[in-house]
Amino acid sequence: MTTSLQDRYAAALMNTFGPPQLVLSRGKGARVWDEDGREYVDLLGGIAVNALGHAHPAVVEAVTGQLSTLGHVSNFFATVPQITLAERLLDLVAPPRVEEAAHQAGSRGKVFFTNSGTEANEAALKLTRRTGRTQVIAAEGSFHGRTMGALALTSKAAYRQPFEPLPGHVTFVPYGDPEALREAVTDETAALVLEPLQGEAGVVEPPVGYLETARAVTREHGALLWLDEVQTGIGRTGAWFAAAADPDVAPDLVTLAKGLGGGLPIGACIGLGQAADLLQPGHHGTTFGGNPVACAAALAVLDTIAEDGLMEHATGLGDRVRAAVAVDRRVTTVRGRGLLIGVDVTVDAARVVAAARRHGFIVNATGPHTVRLAPPLVLGDDDADQFLAAWPGILDDAEDAGDSAASADHLGAP
Repeated sequence: MTTSLQDRYAAALMNTFGPPQLVLSRGKGARVWDEDGREYVDLLGGIAVNALGHAHPAVVEAVTGQLSTLGHVSNFFATVPQITLAERLLDLVAPPRVEEAAHQAGSRGKVFFTNSGTEANEAALKLTRRTGRTQVIAAEGSFHGRTMGALALTSKAAYRQPFEPLPGHVTFVPYGDPEALREAVTDETAALVLEPLQGEAGVVEPPVGYLETARAVTREHGALLWLDEVQTGIGRTGAWFAAAADPDVAPDLVTLAKGLGGGLPIGACIGLGQAADLLQPGHHGTTFGGNPVACAAALAVLDTIAEDGLMEHATGLGDRVRAAVAVDRRVTTVRGRGLLIGVDVTVDAARVVAAARRHGFIVNATGPHTVRLAPPLVLGDDDADQFLAAWPGILDDAEDAGDSAASADHLGAP
């Protein structure tokens, strides 16, 4: 990025993200180019958003075709893409069973469309208040968004404290601890909200049976089970959902965003069973949610993932990447499913991110020693092989940068 662009950015945009690492000018597939023409393999995918990569023909065609006919109508009116997408999502998360065949369409659940994941979680939080209860149980290490309601469910103190008091009352429990759930959920609990894998915490997966316990405990106390699949949904983990479609988990609420729109802003709050009818006219709203252009993009994403076998691809390629990065002596743990991968390293993760960028790869750090990979589902074997070949050198560079910094600190010490 040139100095003038840095200056223009700093002068015109609020300093909520710090200085940007790059100014990107274009992308195609799993690659992007910066303003200086340098090419990078994108292993972050807009933080698990660009499921089909950049400039995918199916998304481009869907968006331009829809925009040329009807771009926005508000929610005083309905559109075909909006209705079709809601039906498709319900079919994916709660496939119709034989015994339901006589029921009217849509009885399995209903969808409220938003523009982002945090808005989907805001809608779900408001919905939980319609139970007549106020307590929500959330997990330590959770991330559910930055707006005030979603932030109240997000455990990281650095995000929360500048804006307290936040909406209550929220109780945090250790993630992956079934006994903690049994102790925390009571007859006063409105909902328990969990991520099937905690993305922001470094792609942390709970032990086997944890989500089934969450279902049993909430059902026992008449509380809602809410799965935040904003990062894990839409093929990211090698299935449409990491857990929401599992009949042994059977959540009441599911929130989605990120990969759903393939780069277009869209989120969804899905209420299943009785939860589908808790929000009624006047309880909630949105101007842009369910916009026909965003819904058309989402339908193109769903079609392409299914037709091109991208969930199977994510599973196979993810397995191979996790196994290969784990071989290096500076890797202590590798976690994840599909193409959502957390890598714990002995070197400083921020230095790994910078070194990767110098080698032509975009990754990000979720903690002092954790690197996250969430590439487009269309990431090719060649691009993955290129990264895996470069991985030891990236860690060498990060290690050398740490040694140089330590030496400089030592020389500067009194």
